Amino acid sequence: MPGRAPKILATRQKRPRTRTPIGHRPEAAEIAAAKLLLEPWQWLTSPRFFGEGHVPSRGPFLLVGNHTLMGVLDVPLMVLGLHERRGVLVRSLGDHLHFKVPLWRDLLTRFGTVDGTRENCEALMRAGEPILVFPGGGREVFKHKGEQYHLIWKSRIGFAALAIKHGYPIVPFAAVGAEECYDILVDSDEMRHSPIGPLLERLVPRADEIPPLVRGIGPLPRPQRFYFWFGAPIGTARYAGGQDDQIVCMRLRRRVQRAIEKGIAFLLNERKRDPQSNLPARLLGRLRSEGGRPQARPVKRQRRSVKPPGV
Repeated sequence: MPGRAPKILATRQKRPRTRTPIGHRPEAAEIAAAKLLLEPWQWLTSPRFFGEGHVPSRGPFLLVGNHTLMGVLDVPLMVLGLHERRGVLVRSLGDHLHFKVPLWRDLLTRFGTVDGTRENCEALMRAGEPILVFPGGGREVFKHKGEQYHLIWKSRIGFAALAIKHGYPIVPFAAVGAEECYDILVDSDEMRHSPIGPLLERLVPRADEIPPLVRGIGPLPRPQRFYFWFGAPIGTARYAGGQDDQIVCMRLRRRVQRAIEKGIAFLLNERKRDPQSNLPARLLGRLRSEGGRPQARPVKRQRRSVKPPGV
């Protein structure tokens, strides 16, 4: 019954969570090594964060957002940025295909990522871990032409069902910038309809998730500025007991999806207003700052900043 939902959630939250280690939780030295490794990329992309105060600094929560093209360009910087700003280390749920690639799976595991199975997610939730999930998975990473910043979640509601079952609040987030690091030359649809299409469909487990052929600065990504937005947590108390009801789970999923889409729109607008959205402008600003010369007045400084949605 809807009126009894808060009571059910309160009962769940009072039970002690099992602190059983799941996978590998990075130690301080490993986090420091990751920051050092990513420092050049962070310097080039100069990430901006909006609404990070909505991310809890303690306690369990599910961080849910859009996966950008190729998937790995911005996520590490976001995870490390949250660790610096909020003192929280989120555990990522990775697509199953990641864990079939030798060495790459070892690197992901070393930095706390686990195979995104339902069982692993529930184990993390029982341990009270903060979790990062991308419902779009590999299909959203390997976008087709014309799908920039689209959420491609198919009919997936698993994250919503588990959040309801374990009383996890959902923090929606949006990411902008990485979609412009590459241009898609040939996407998986075009490959499948080419002469090599039948061969690809036999070789690849999920033919609609074939990596596209892309171009940035040659094979290297363009150093676009990254923007991250975090919305107010969405509680699951009102949905308690509905984890097996597809209608209830879909209702929660739609709330999260709408929040993320608003966050993406906000970030795209902020990028338009940002005088240092491109690399030359950022480098010039740094040169002026490091050289001790006074900064030039920002363009159209009188404009008021748009309030992030969910604040």
